[in-house]
Amino acid sequence: MPPSAGHSLPDALFSADAVRQIDRYVIDQQGVDGFELMQSAAHAAFRCLVRHWPNCGSVLVLCGAGNNGGDGYLVAASAKRHGLDFSCVAVAPTGKLSGDARKAWQKALADGVDVLDLEALGESSLDDLFASAGLIVDAMLGTGVSGAPREPFATLIGRCNSASAPVLAVDLPSGLNATTGAAEGDVVNAARTVTFIGLKAGLFTGQGAAACGEVVFESLDTDEGIAGSGQKPIARRRDWGSVMPWLPPRPANAHKGRFGHVLVVAGDRGFGGAGLLAAEAAARSGAGLVSLATRPEHVTAALARCPSVMVHGLIHGSELPTLLDAASVVVCGPGIGRSAWGQQMLEQVVASGKPRVLDADALNLLSGRVAIPADNHILTPHPGEAARLLNCLVPEVEADRMAAARKLQALYGGTVLLKGAGTVVASEDGGLDIISGSNPGMATGGMGDVLSGIVAAVLAQIGDGQKAAVLGASVHLAAADRAARTTGFIGLIPTDVIDALPLVFRESERSPGAESL
Repeated sequence: MPPSAGHSLPDALFSADAVRQIDRYVIDQQGVDGFELMQSAAHAAFRCLVRHWPNCGSVLVLCGAGNNGGDGYLVAASAKRHGLDFSCVAVAPTGKLSGDARKAWQKALADGVDVLDLEALGESSLDDLFASAGLIVDAMLGTGVSGAPREPFATLIGRCNSASAPVLAVDLPSGLNATTGAAEGDVVNAARTVTFIGLKAGLFTGQGAAACGEVVFESLDTDEGIAGSGQKPIARRRDWGSVMPWLPPRPANAHKGRFGHVLVVAGDRGFGGAGLLAAEAAARSGAGLVSLATRPEHVTAALARCPSVMVHGLIHGSELPTLLDAASVVVCGPGIGRSAWGQQMLEQVVASGKPRVLDADALNLLSGRVAIPADNHILTPHPGEAARLLNCLVPEVEADRMAAARKLQALYGGTVLLKGAGTVVASEDGGLDIISGSNPGMATGGMGDVLSGIVAAVLAQIGDGQKAAVLGASVHLAAADRAARTTGFIGLIPTDVIDALPLVFRESERSPGAESL
């Protein structure tokens, strides 16, 4: 499994600027010496190094010009004191160092660290340093840097990513925007990132979800500074472990009528599997009843695959209202296409006013219409669909996924679930949730159909759009992670995730007698 954020991490996610303000408050208002704070950060980074790579061999420490570079010099000083084999490279000229970063460099020199000047190193010497390194410490670019990395940082980022040694990133991987999770150029791919004071939102979405590896958090005893500074989080970090209590326990006298009736409207010709995946996922996620409205030619296959789903073959949208009347939540979009059949289905679903999850082609059809906000729907676009809904380009969505989710929510109302590594959920109250973790095996067709079915089933049970979206996305990822432990990433398919759902939901079961199951 890829490294992911642990359950011990805080939930509050801040912008890079907010963390800088907290840092400044701790120094100016609480009287903590800035250099002492830097030393605490470096000690925490060094502890992470020896804890996770006790036998790494030679350590290569790459230091930039700002406080991030200062952390690196102090890590090198710790390595020297503990007798580690290491090399320390000044990527930025040490003559440009100032403030606490300069103090850190001077302390490293005083402790006997031989700081190598990048400009004085030849290509062959640099090649040897990277080739012999058992671990690379990235302390080149911090939160104060914006835009694509310039030289020589860009070249060194490439060297880090092509090296065989793992990378420990200090505070954040060089090249990453700590607020948005975007990267305008290359970004270091770290095995672990040890970050300080407050969790930065960009570490958990976009490029950050892949580049940071396992995130290790060290508060440096600044918790009171967060409260005193008045800085507010811009999002909340969520995962299955933190949200499973949102699913209510099932009483011993439970019956199917208590857990909702999900109607999946999906599957034009050639796309029958999309509707079946969504319907089966809904059934596996606890919906009391599940119906599937699809093309008549898909009925036999659907019943053979999942006989617990009530399957209806529809030729025209006029046949849908009767089924809609019986449903408590509707999924519309997987595989409905953009022909007249799909348009008729979407129109009937919207006209019904029923709580709904709109995905795939339902979103593509919406993108060609004037936005009519609703408060009882959940939109689940991937970045391409989000770009069409916002009439922009995909890179604009990925440049700030949180901003894109907010814009979609403001335009269309309800709850927006922007899919991708570090899924973002924007709710009606203005709040943002980020699902921490990623799974490259999920990059295959049909995974979104499974998600829509899960979200609809959860919505049918708890009736809260924001919680349904967050819980649904969290359990979807958790099930994919569980399935990948058996299949690996290559070859992971949507039905593997569906099969893992009951095992993951079992972790939340608190009904009488559940402990004996």
